[in-house]
Amino acid sequence: MNKQTIVVCDHIHEDGLNILKNCEDINYVYAADIDKTALLDVIKDADVAITRSSTDVDEKFLNAATNLKAVIRAGVGYDNVDMEGCSKRGIIAMNVPTANTIAAVELTMTHMLSCMRKFPYAHNQLKSDRVWKREDWYGNELFGKKLGVIGFGNIGHRVALRAKSFEMDVITYDPYIPSTKATDLGVTYTTNFDDILACDIITIHTPKNQETIDMIDEKEIAKMKDGVILINCARGGLYNEDALYNNLKSGKIAMAGIDVFKKEPATDNKLLDLPNITVTAHLGANTKESQKKIAIQAAQNAIESAKGIAYPNALNLPIDESKIPSFVKPYIELTQKMAYLCAQFDKSPIRSISVCAHGQIKEYLDSLSTFATVGALTVSGGDEINYVNANFIAEEKGITFDTCEINHCSGYSNKVTIKITTSKGVNTISGTVFDEDVLRIVDLNGFDFDIEPKGNMVLLRNSDIPGFIGQVGKIMGDNKINISDFRLARGKDSALAVVLVDESIKQNILEQINNLEATISVAYAEI
Repeated sequence: MNKQTIVVCDHIHEDGLNILKNCEDINYVYAADIDKTALLDVIKDADVAITRSSTDVDEKFLNAATNLKAVIRAGVGYDNVDMEGCSKRGIIAMNVPTANTIAAVELTMTHMLSCMRKFPYAHNQLKSDRVWKREDWYGNELFGKKLGVIGFGNIGHRVALRAKSFEMDVITYDPYIPSTKATDLGVTYTTNFDDILACDIITIHTPKNQETIDMIDEKEIAKMKDGVILINCARGGLYNEDALYNNLKSGKIAMAGIDVFKKEPATDNKLLDLPNITVTAHLGANTKESQKKIAIQAAQNAIESAKGIAYPNALNLPIDESKIPSFVKPYIELTQKMAYLCAQFDKSPIRSISVCAHGQIKEYLDSLSTFATVGALTVSGGDEINYVNANFIAEEKGITFDTCEINHCSGYSNKVTIKITTSKGVNTISGTVFDEDVLRIVDLNGFDFDIEPKGNMVLLRNSDIPGFIGQVGKIMGDNKINISDFRLARGKDSALAVVLVDESIKQNILEQINNLEATISVAYAEI
């Protein structure tokens, strides 16, 4: 199989580049330092492109990139990506929405404190004007104030936790989450938006879409307390800027902390003329730590999409991700990865694919089934399999599909189970998601595990007798294969081991393991 080509079009952190450089399964091309006209010649060979804000993924770019299968926008926003153009060409567009979470959370708290204590203005008076007037800077405390958090996702819920450490009274509005997600953290959950408008401080953490543009306008501000403080470190346009300006000027809004604007760069924005606003130039992701995480995730996502393993945080897949709860998205990635892994246990022809779910995630079984099909068929079909043709190809191969809802308690709030039946046998794999985005395999063929769906895995079924693990370790050592992790689950008469290794395993090594007296079966999988 030919190596896939990944082209890096813009500058990203060196740690991300090193991941690409060290991946032997891809061709890596660094094109961040060439002009955008010359880039069009380079991009024609790309299977996957990594971009940032400096490169417009527009019609000219897409017309030149005739082999492109996926584009990763290394950051949260994707305003410079022609989503419709990508979709028409079958190109999957992805972003990296969670890598800057902590940076955005901390910037929100910075603006909140700055508005309460007016630190930027006090700083300027002393440092720039060399005036010492303490009496000018009587601020307010966060302690005891009511904070309204609009949107309780990755960033919103972390802002709430930090606000509670300041002993604030926190309330959230987010119709797309179960109320327990908030109440379990000691945060009040409301379905009445007016409860948010009654708060002392309001901060918004939603995506930008038709539902949230101008979410705070004149009508909403009129219902707010006099002297309210508004914070926006999410997306420009969530607060109507004309309404924000008018009410800051009148004093209805005491202070505002704004990092994002409707039109950027915002150097001529009239909000900058006001004396009661703290502003930053869209710095939500501007920490060294977040830039490193963004680059690492972008590189890993590029490799996974080049290999057809998964398309994390895809923006134009068969389901509209803006209309599903945020908790569903990691299950989409998990389902495809588990199916991809399960199909490698037994590489004989697939007869059927079954996807079952327990918990709230069972409401999205049809979508999960599509991703499971893509994952399972990619093992044999490679990069020819995509979200458009997967079901058609499966039907041509005579593969049947089944979904089921599991109502009994499994010990997990949500769990997805995939069963793949082949001409030789049946394999099952189950997984769940912890802490919003921690993907874990929790069951393999009836054995309990806790494994990240990642890496080079040797799966060993064996009679449960003394000395077997040592024999496997010796074979690995003799072949200079380093074991990075070893997970063992025991049944009544046999055991199942998952051995994670640092490099690919050749067939002759698997044969040596298979020849051990206690070995029942051995399989190798990469993800």
